[in-house]
Amino acid sequence: MELLLALGSALWLGILTSISPCPLATNIAAVSFLSKKIAHPALVFISGLAYTIGRIVAYAALGWIIISSLLSVPQVAQFLQKYMVKALGPLLIITGLFLLEVLTIRLRGVALSQKHHNKLVESGAPGAFLLGLIFALAFCPVSAALFFGSLIPLALNSKVGTLLPFIYGVGTGLPVLAFAVAIALGVTSMSHWFNKITKLEFYTRRITGVIFILVGLYYMGIYILRLF
Repeated sequence: MELLLALGSALWLGILTSISPCPLATNIAAVSFLSKKIAHPALVFISGLAYTIGRIVAYAALGWIIISSLLSVPQVAQFLQKYMVKALGPLLIITGLFLLEVLTIRLRGVALSQKHHNKLVESGAPGAFLLGLIFALAFCPVSAALFFGSLIPLALNSKVGTLLPFIYGVGTGLPVLAFAVAIALGVTSMSHWFNKITKLEFYTRRITGVIFILVGLYYMGIYILRLF
């Protein structure tokens, strides 16, 4: 049960990241641009899939590096084992505040010139893969809060910690792959679906934010204030 909860949480965090306005706009723009450069629908789907895999690899690799680095040092591992559960409550509350947009930060992310962008797109599936890899690292405030503030702490407290960034990456890739399939099938009303998903994201992000804050308060009550 605990394993399924951790895997489900990682998947949901990834989906929520992908449908957040900043990553969603980037993903749709990237996949739409790929479709304009490629005539055959099957190749559009392959390039969209390569772009999605690039995002998955980026999150899985970054998460694996962070988690493995922290746990490979005995002193750090012992410190995390002792205090990570206590820190989880405040981290969830802070992440919830970001999701509710009570807290905001500015992130520069990863910049890519139009010239290099076009070269990657024109190089087919390998270029689309690299494009997904790069765009995944262009963290927006919400995606940064979900990845660093929720996924990484969750992974550090899980027995399958290094697997969770991969599941998170899969979650971020599912909506992107859906758009790639839609474009390959000739669906033209992308702006209509973009508006629908944006409205859905508005509510799901706030509901998740409230849940994060409530769970964070519960964790603080158990492990810090010892109220329960």
